[in-house]
Amino acid sequence: MIRVLVALFLCLASIAPALAVNPDEVLADPALEARARAISAKLRCMVCQNQSIDDSNAELAKDLRLLVRERLKEGDTDEAVVAYVVSRYGEFVLLSPRFEAKTLVLWGMPVVLLVLGAVTLVVAARRRGARPAGAPLSDEEKQKLDKLLRP
Repeated sequence: MIRVLVALFLCLASIAPALAVNPDEVLADPALEARARAISAKLRCMVCQNQSIDDSNAELAKDLRLLVRERLKEGDTDEAVVAYVVSRYGEFVLLSPRFEAKTLVLWGMPVVLLVLGAVTLVVAARRRGARPAGAPLSDEEKQKLDKLLRP
């Protein structure tokens, strides 16, 4: 029984990402369909924003999937299809932005923040270690403390 449930789960898990693509969208040519899926996986759904158009059920994602397939049927290369979609919707439509001068800040910011965090930790550790220990207690203070601590 457990084997059947595991097999069923694996079958469902393997088709889960494909559930957003409707059967009427699938191209008859398997090579073109594979290219369409590869391109769709790189494009962001403008409605969902954290899903590819291949994974999204939004109407705009469906329109973009159809647009990608239409451009591929017309003979466009993968790069030409992506360039066409980017020209219509902007760089934001790419799930992974291109490494260009205008996206340098986007790509460089994690490194800059990591270095700033490391420098902050080093400075904080040095300041913590450089604190004076404080003056020892006087005899009068020791007597008061002993008085307070005795039951």
